Amino acid sequence: MKEVIEKYKAKNKTISTMESCTGGGLVNAFTNVEGSSEVIKFSAITYSNEFKMKMGVDKSIIDTYTVYSIETADSMAHAIVEFTNSDIGIGITGKLNRVDEQNPYGKDNVVFISIYEKEKDNYYRESVEVKEDSREKNKQIIINIVKKILLTI
Repeated sequence: MKEVIEKYKAKNKTISTMESCTGGGLVNAFTNVEGSSEVIKFSAITYSNEFKMKMGVDKSIIDTYTVYSIETADSMAHAIVEFTNSDIGIGITGKLNRVDEQNPYGKDNVVFISIYEKEKDNYYRESVEVKEDSREKNKQIIINIVKKILLTI
């Protein structure tokens, strides 16, 4: 993540995240880098639908597409940019090695990643099927995908 932090620091750009299934793993990876506070503006871990909505995700998106969808990830990424006035917002939602009885919709072990770039009003999207036997390994896969996308923007 050092490369990401250095790139966005040089561009004077800020990043905020709204993570669900990664539980703060992404922001942890960022903040392990010295100087990340100049780039990382805010992070929210929103496991529940209630707190996704409190952070600005439209209930109708969750109701229409389910919480496990690229549309919800888009809404998370956009909402966190609006909440923090960051340049980049990252939304991550999905299921890692478990069935969600509160939200029995969507494919198991699929994670949706959306990165919203405010300046260009553009989304960079990825969905990935996570097949590793541990949540930690699956989180690392997701973090690596986010890193790759951020380096291409």
